[in-house]
Amino acid sequence: MSERPLKKDLLLPFDDTAQRAAKQIIRTARHAALGTTSPDHGGPMVSRVNLATTIEGSLFFLISGLAAHFKALEKDTRASLLVGDIGKGDPLAHPRITLNGNALRIDDSAQRDQLRRRFLAKHPKSELYIDLPDFAFWKFQSQEVSINGGFARAYAPEPLDLQTDMSGVEQLCDLEASAVEHMNEGHQDAIDHYATLAGQSGSGWRLISLDPEGLDLAKGDVVTRLWFAERIGQASELRPKLIKLASRQ
Repeated sequence: MSERPLKKDLLLPFDDTAQRAAKQIIRTARHAALGTTSPDHGGPMVSRVNLATTIEGSLFFLISGLAAHFKALEKDTRASLLVGDIGKGDPLAHPRITLNGNALRIDDSAQRDQLRRRFLAKHPKSELYIDLPDFAFWKFQSQEVSINGGFARAYAPEPLDLQTDMSGVEQLCDLEASAVEHMNEGHQDAIDHYATLAGQSGSGWRLISLDPEGLDLAKGDVVTRLWFAERIGQASELRPKLIKLASRQ
């Protein structure tokens, strides 16, 4: 279900640059290969799921109760995710992340509402089926991480290394939804400027999520991320940070 772990002497130190690159992959990922254990024959089974992230950076996905991997996770929550898009050239030259752990079904209504909003922001077309009774959200709990950044660039960080520190900014969880809505309703120029700062072009971008380390934007099937120069230390810093970014050249 995952790539074979490399020997420790082949691993590179997981420095700040590697950490940001890995978080970029996680935050902007729209889909992943999901590996589960078949309830019928006990062997590995792989499918594809659409992804989104919680505010702290945990991956989660939405699947139908009719899907084989839904039934597999109901019987055995152990799972693996392979995250990372390919581009031109050799697919193996592009970075990817393998996460091994467990998938936890989310039935709590408050948690589900939070996941629903963030999932819809990244996957607007899922509105057609997201509230059907057989669909459920599953949050992935990583226990082991293997990163292949391309040839001769391998890392094995701790799962917490891919998470965003939420200490001191817990209130941001409650403010994020209204802040995203406010920006999308009345500050299109600022959002398009954020996309430009993130290396993108054109207009019509949407703000889809905020966290202490940056913001995520989408236009069609493209998702990009703009990192803050410094992590937000408290929720009250968010508004000044967004205003300052809107005027940055």
